[in-house]
Amino acid sequence: MSEQAPESTLPYPPLHQDKKFIVLSDWDGTITTHDSNDYMTDTIGFGKEKRRAGNLEILAGTDNFRDGFRKMLASVAANGHTFEECKELLRKNIKLDPGFKEFYAWCKNNDIPVIIVSSGMAPLIRAVLSNLVGQEDADEIEIIANDVTVFPDGKWEIKYRHPSSGFGHDKSQAILPYRKLPEPPTLFFFGDGVSDISAAKYADVLFVKTKLDGENDLAAYCQREGIKHVLFSDFSKALPVVQSVVEGKKTINEVVV
Repeated sequence: MSEQAPESTLPYPPLHQDKKFIVLSDWDGTITTHDSNDYMTDTIGFGKEKRRAGNLEILAGTDNFRDGFRKMLASVAANGHTFEECKELLRKNIKLDPGFKEFYAWCKNNDIPVIIVSSGMAPLIRAVLSNLVGQEDADEIEIIANDVTVFPDGKWEIKYRHPSSGFGHDKSQAILPYRKLPEPPTLFFFGDGVSDISAAKYADVLFVKTKLDGENDLAAYCQREGIKHVLFSDFSKALPVVQSVVEGKKTINEVVV
């Protein structure tokens, strides 16, 4: 990543300058059990085989995330599915990680902000989040994501936060400002896939979700690049690790491998 931050077309929430610990998490396939954009592409877009081939091209570096992801979503819109249809499909089919509610409640009780940092589209995330955790908690959780442009004829397309970046949304830009604070907080980042590569190396403690379906792209990237991380299958397994660091029982070096 170049030193110069890509220009953002969308605003950022103010930094939590007084917090000692902050949780930043990917949404799709991390807080949820299934990636909603993959689900749309596989079921009403150009299908799983083509989508998976595109994911592997991104991982190999032969395509960038911004362009590959745009192709996925465009295949859904090209098949005539409106944005509202997509919202309803995801509300019905996307489920929450079984440990997330307890994890979020603990963070809230311990004054630790939980921020969703996603390459998805904020309106879809809000629609599904409120359905899964309730409106009150959904309203409190900050979301840093991309947006959507819906045209008068019902067609729609993703509006990238960082259109000049190959990531479309360079997630490191949600982390790096905290690094520059006079007293930077400890940053926990949770992710699972190719969209999290831009943020992976900048977290203090990186949690990488393991998947039964074998689509462990972030784990593969971290192993290849030698980035220390903690593997977790759901948030109930991650919570004791976060607690041990927050309570001073373990150092960061003791929890990451």
